[in-house]
Amino acid sequence: MEFVAKGEQGEVIRFVDKKRWLWLGSLALPIVPLSAYALYFAAGENPFLMVLPLLYFFGFIPALDAIIGGDPQNPPEVVVPAMSKDTFYETVAYLMIPAHFFLFLASVWMVGTQGLPVWAVGLLAVGVGSINGSLINIAHELGHKTDKRNRAFAKLALSLSGYGHFTPEHNRGHHVYVATPEDCASSKFGESVYQFALRELPGAFFGGWSQEIKRLEKKGLPALHWRNEILQVYVLTTIITIGLVAALGWIVLPFILAHHFFSWYALTQVNYIEHYGLLREKRPNGKYEKCQPRHSWNSNHRISNLLTLHLQRHSDHHAYPMRPYQALRDYDEVPSLPSGYPGCLVLAAIPQLWFKVMNPRVLDWAGGDLSKINTLDH
Repeated sequence: MEFVAKGEQGEVIRFVDKKRWLWLGSLALPIVPLSAYALYFAAGENPFLMVLPLLYFFGFIPALDAIIGGDPQNPPEVVVPAMSKDTFYETVAYLMIPAHFFLFLASVWMVGTQGLPVWAVGLLAVGVGSINGSLINIAHELGHKTDKRNRAFAKLALSLSGYGHFTPEHNRGHHVYVATPEDCASSKFGESVYQFALRELPGAFFGGWSQEIKRLEKKGLPALHWRNEILQVYVLTTIITIGLVAALGWIVLPFILAHHFFSWYALTQVNYIEHYGLLREKRPNGKYEKCQPRHSWNSNHRISNLLTLHLQRHSDHHAYPMRPYQALRDYDEVPSLPSGYPGCLVLAAIPQLWFKVMNPRVLDWAGGDLSKINTLDH
């Protein structure tokens, strides 16, 4: 697909999106793990194969990132408006929703019908839950748009894991306070992912509710109202859960709850690595400087960026929150992660290894000045 625009001097600029059809490869994220179930039956119902979704997400994808490397394609600024209007890219995001739901439903069916041992159910909850946490990213993409259709699809995506408070907290909380001590979703230098989770998970929950209550109050509505967008998601999640329990029995409920927890935790892990230690400067008037590309950790690894719809080009996203994923750009001079997100989640799970790799990068970013770093003392 070629996009054509005029440059500042009136010259014609042509840009071919070589990744246009590759974006459909993002469907591999929820679809490939389904092969574990086919292999399960082909191998005589071997429960050890339930580890495959976990190995796929935290092993195979990081390996591909390391082998294939970065993505050289960067759309020129002048073609961004044209790319933003192309509905093909929205359609790709929409297709991700039923694909993730299918993985979830197939997993619940496996748990409800195959008599899997508890340890296999646990492995499945961690692996599939982590993968389906990526559907929150689809809600993230669609939830930044202002039209009713995309916001409705965002709520549908969030209903898979019951993370209804995400959009109000993310849009009206995180994007305002990102890379400051006031933001629960910005991790601090020397803080482990486990310490971070203890404040980010409740912080995001209460922050989201606070933002939604404020929105409703401006409309003269109470918190417990059908127009409460958080409650809308919770109702959808509850209906799905009741339907699955009714169809397959109470045996599936612990898996569903564990799946949802690990989906939430997957997002928390991603939040942890996205702004670790980075700090926006506070002006004499008490306000923080405008968020710039340098206030987010960036990753330009090709495979994981395709699978996550450019979420890892996070520097451009925070500098320009309304820019759609297909038009996000990489920058030469921004803080960069050593791997794509799945690989960095493995690093973060081992705090001493994460600190060894990332702390020198944070110090280098700040020129060795601790006062310019978001530390635990803030």
